[in-house]
Amino acid sequence: MGLLPAGIAIALVPAFASAQEADAAPAQDATTLDRIEVTGSRIKRADVETSQPIFSLSRAEIEKQGVTSVADVLQRISTNGAALNSTFNNGGDGSSGVSLRNLGSSRTLVLVNGRRWTTQLDGSVDLNTIPASIIERVEVLKDGASTIYGSDAIAGVVNIITRRNFEGAEAGAYLGQYSAQDGDRQAYDFSLGVSNDRSSVLLGASYVKEEAVMAGDRKISAGGPPFFGGQSGTGFPGSFVDNMGTASNADDVRYVLDAQGNKVVYDSAVHGYNTAPDNYLLTPQERTSLFAQATFDIADNLTFRAETLYNQRISEQLLAAMPVTGLTLSSQSYYAPQEYKNLGRDLIGVNRRFQETGGRSFNQDVKNFHFYGGLEGFFNVGERTFDWDVGYRYDRTDQNDLTHGLFNVQALNNAYGPSFMDTDGVVKCGAPGAVIAGCVPINPLGGLGSISPEALNYAGFTAHDSSRVVSKSYTANISGDIVDLPAGPLGFAAGYEHRAESGQFDPDAFIAAGLSTGNARSPTAGSYSLDEFYLELAVPVLADLPFAKLLDFSVATRYSDFSNFGNTLNSKFGFRWKPMDDLLIRGNWSEGFRAPSISNLYGGNTDSFESYIDPCSSHSPLRGNPQVAARCAAEGVPANYVQPGNGASRQTLEPFTWTSNDQLQPETSTSKTLGFVYSPSWLTGFDIAVDWYKVKIENAITRPEAQFILDKCYAGTAGEQAAYCGLYQRGGTSAGNPNIIDKLEMPLLNLAQYEVEGYDVTLNYRLPETAYGKFSITWDTSYTSKWIATATKDSVAEERQGLYLPQDPYWRIKSNLYLDWTKGDFGATWGMRYKSGIDEECPFTGADAQEYCSDPNRVTADGPAPRNHLGAVTYHDIQFRYNTPWNATVSVGSNNVFDKDPPLSLTAPYNMFDPQYDVPGRYYYLQYRQRF
Repeated sequence: MGLLPAGIAIALVPAFASAQEADAAPAQDATTLDRIEVTGSRIKRADVETSQPIFSLSRAEIEKQGVTSVADVLQRISTNGAALNSTFNNGGDGSSGVSLRNLGSSRTLVLVNGRRWTTQLDGSVDLNTIPASIIERVEVLKDGASTIYGSDAIAGVVNIITRRNFEGAEAGAYLGQYSAQDGDRQAYDFSLGVSNDRSSVLLGASYVKEEAVMAGDRKISAGGPPFFGGQSGTGFPGSFVDNMGTASNADDVRYVLDAQGNKVVYDSAVHGYNTAPDNYLLTPQERTSLFAQATFDIADNLTFRAETLYNQRISEQLLAAMPVTGLTLSSQSYYAPQEYKNLGRDLIGVNRRFQETGGRSFNQDVKNFHFYGGLEGFFNVGERTFDWDVGYRYDRTDQNDLTHGLFNVQALNNAYGPSFMDTDGVVKCGAPGAVIAGCVPINPLGGLGSISPEALNYAGFTAHDSSRVVSKSYTANISGDIVDLPAGPLGFAAGYEHRAESGQFDPDAFIAAGLSTGNARSPTAGSYSLDEFYLELAVPVLADLPFAKLLDFSVATRYSDFSNFGNTLNSKFGFRWKPMDDLLIRGNWSEGFRAPSISNLYGGNTDSFESYIDPCSSHSPLRGNPQVAARCAAEGVPANYVQPGNGASRQTLEPFTWTSNDQLQPETSTSKTLGFVYSPSWLTGFDIAVDWYKVKIENAITRPEAQFILDKCYAGTAGEQAAYCGLYQRGGTSAGNPNIIDKLEMPLLNLAQYEVEGYDVTLNYRLPETAYGKFSITWDTSYTSKWIATATKDSVAEERQGLYLPQDPYWRIKSNLYLDWTKGDFGATWGMRYKSGIDEECPFTGADAQEYCSDPNRVTADGPAPRNHLGAVTYHDIQFRYNTPWNATVSVGSNNVFDKDPPLSLTAPYNMFDPQYDVPGRYYYLQYRQRF
C-alpha cells in the first residue's frame, strides 16, 4: 500500500481514485497533472519529484486499512513516533495527533489543501477534526519545511488534500467490533457533487461512533499479580495514621478499622485497591462532520474557491474514583473511633477512595469551525504564465469540558470535622446548637457504601472548564517561470502571509481557587500575530547530458516577524541529480523553527506533585559539597536534616507549580537529507527509495525537573544560581517542619537540544498482470540510528534509540509491508506492521529483578543498571473486497488477525503496555460503499 516515492505516488493518484471520479473528468485530471503543486514547494510544475522525500496515501489505500479515523492511519506510518490517541485514558483528552520522528506533535505541521489547520492551545492539531470521508489523498513530507510553511514544520509536514472533481453521489457505512465483543465502531458518510462548465459544488457529511473497551476486560491491563499494575494504596475502608501525638506522620503506622470497628494495621495486600478494571483501555467518542467545497469560474483565468467544515467531537475518559488523601478526621466526628474521642486526638493522614461515585469521568465537547475563501487564477506576460492566489482563512475551536467525581476541599473539611447524632436520629455537622447548614458528615473509615448519596452531593461537584482557540490568516502567493536557462526555465514562487493566533482557557472556579481535590489550574489567555514573506527558486543547471540527464537546485528563504519575540530568517537548499534516466539522487539542507504556542507563553499555573532529593538532606549526594553546605547553613537547615521519606526520592505533599513563560524564544532546527530513487527500466513496475536524514533542534522548549532546578541552585555556577534560586521556598506553609521545600516554580525554558538521525527505505513493486490477477508489494521502513536528548547544553547526552520511556517508545525500526491482489471485481490486501524490540529500565531489585527482568545483572560504568526487554511485535491485517454489479464495494477484514498481544512493560504507567500498541484482541469490520 501507498508509501511511494513522490513522483510515482502522485502519478498514480488517478488510478487509486474511485472509478466514478476517474470517469467524471479525465481531461481535468490530465490537466492537473500537467502543472501540480507538491507538498514542500509552492512552484507548480509537471515534474513532481522534488529534492525532499515525500510519500502519499490515496483514498483507496486509507479504506484498505479498515479504520475510522485518519489519525489511526497516520499513526501507523513508519516515520511516526509516539502521539496522543484514543488509547490514552489517563492523560488523554480525546484528541489524536501525529509525531514524525518522535519529535512531538507540535513539531509536525498539519495542512489541509496546503493551508494550516485549526490547532489546540499547545499548537498541535487534533486529527479527529478531519473526517476521513472528505480525503482524496495524504502527502507526508519527511523533511523540515519552515521556509515554505513557517513555524512548526521541523520534523515534517502532513498535507491532507480533500476530494475534488467529484460528480454524483456516494454513501458509505462501516461496522466493527473486537473479538471480545466490545469496542464497537460504526461510521456513516454521504457525499454529493455537482458541476458544470463554470462551477462545482461538493457537499459531505459523516458520523463516527467509537465505543469503549474497559481495562478490566483484557488480561494484560486488568491488574493483579504478579505486577499489580493497577494496585493503589488508597481504597476502602479508609486508612489513617496514628501519630502518637507527634507533629509528623512520615514514619508512623497506618491503620484501618475492621468490620467490628477494631483498629488493625493496614496491609496493602488486603486493604489495597485494584483500580485497573475501573479505567477505560480504549476511550469512546462520537464525531459529526459537515463539509462543503465550491468553485466558480468568474472568467477563464479567474476562479473563486471556498471551503467550510464543521466538526463536533464528544469524548470521555474514565478513571477510578477519586482518592481523597491527607485529610484530618476530627476526634469530635461522630465516626471517629472511641479511643480517639476519649483522648481528644484527631486522626491524621486519612486516605479513602470515594468509590461510591462510580469513578471520575472527564467529558469533552469540542466544536471546530473552518472557513477558507479566496481567488485564484493566472495571467500571461508574453509567452509566460503566472499562477496566483489570495485568500482568507478562519479557524475556531470551542471546547467545553465536564469532570464528574471531584470534591470541594472546604466541604470535605466540614464533613470530616465535628459532628453529632441529633435528637431526630440524623448525624449532623457541627455541635448541638451550632449546626453547619447543608453539611452532611462523611464516614471515611467505613467500607463501600458507608458514604451516603447526600454526603456525596454535599462534598462533590462537577467541574466546568472551557477553552477557545481562534486562528486567522490572509495569504497571497504567485508562481511561474522567470526566464529560460540552457537547462530549462527558472521557476519561482513568492508570497506573503499575515496570521493572528489567540486562545484562552477558563477552568472551573473551584479548580482555579485551589479548592478541588484535583490539581489546581489558573486561567490562560493570550494572543500574538506575525507577518511572513517567502521566496522560492527552482534553478535548472544541466539537462540531457551524459551523466547529467538532470541537475537542478532549489533555494528558498522565509522572513517571519512575530509580535511577541521578534523576527527570524530561515533558508533551505536542495538539489536533484539524474546521472541516468533510472536513477535520481537528491539532497536537502534546511533551517526551521517552532514559535512558542499560546499555552507555552500564557498558560495558567498548574499544580504538580513532583519527586526529588533535597540537596540539603543528609542523604543527598550533594550535601558534602562545601558550596551546597554553605547555602544550606545560610537557610538555617541543620547538617543532620533528613528529608522525610527514609532517604528516598520524595514526592511532595505540597504541590509545586508549573508555569508558562512569555519570554520564550523560538526553537530552531537544521535538517539534512540525502538519498536516491531507483526505477530500473529493465524491471517494469519496480522502484526503491532510500533516504538518510538528520534533524538537530536547539533551544527546545522544555520544563526543567524539580531536581534539576534545585541542583543548579545549590551546586551550579553563579549565573545558574541567579536563574534558579529564586524559584523555591522552604517552610512557608509546612506546619511542624520549616526545612521542607514546600513551594517551587517550574517554568518553561529554552534549554533542551535534540538530535535524530536515521534512514527511510521504501520499496514498491507492481508485478506484470498474470492470469491469476494483479499483484503489488509495498515495503516501507524507517530505521532510527540516533535519537539523543540533552537537557541543557552542558548536560550529559541521553541516547534514547531502542529504549522505552513511560508512554514514549523509541523504536529503532518501524516497518510496514503490504501485499495487494486484484482480479476483476475481487481484491485482497495483507498488511504486516512491525515494531522492533525496545529496552526499559528494570524497576525491581534483588529477587524480583531476577524473576521479572530480562537483564537483571546489567552493569554500566555508573554501577548496576538492570533492564527489561520488550519484544518485537508484528501485527497482521487482512481485507477482502468485492465490486458489485450495482456499483458498490463490499469489504470485510480483520486487524491483528493473529491476536498478537502487546509486549508487557514494567514501567508503563497504566495498563502494563504502551498505548502506541494495538488494543489486545482481533478486530473485525465490514465496509459498504455505494456510488450513485
